[in-house]
Amino acid sequence: MALLEIMLAGAPVLRANAEKVTRFDKKLGKLLDNMAETMYAAEGCGLAAPQIGLSKRIIVIDAGKGIQEFINPVFKFKEGSCTNVEGCLSVPDYEGEVERAEFVGVEYKDRKGNTKYVEADGLLAIALQHETDHLDGILFIDKASVIMPKEKEEQQ
Repeated sequence: MALLEIMLAGAPVLRANAEKVTRFDKKLGKLLDNMAETMYAAEGCGLAAPQIGLSKRIIVIDAGKGIQEFINPVFKFKEGSCTNVEGCLSVPDYEGEVERAEFVGVEYKDRKGNTKYVEADGLLAIALQHETDHLDGILFIDKASVIMPKEKEEQQ
């Protein structure tokens, strides 16, 4: 596996609409594995393919229950409302308060091309919305009602 470079705000790929995935092969599996490794190394809980410079509709998320992969995700419903502080690996020095749906239903493909469906709340619902925004060229700073510098961890 390999660590991939994370694109920072300002990179054009982060503002483009990502392309639908049509090939489900070993190359896709390797990409998903590398995305997960990159996300964990960067201490994130989600990563979208545009964040590694690839304009494809691919997301990996770990909301506390292990890695989950979402290819070509489509929201079937969004309900409720909640506001949380979010950060982003592509905007590392800032965090912001973002209002999102509290409950979501998402249809997607797995790495083998099988159609799947998940309903989510909590961190998984937030991460699905945040990462899917990346597939549509949207960053959390576009939706944040408040943006603030991230507090630096003290040096030991």
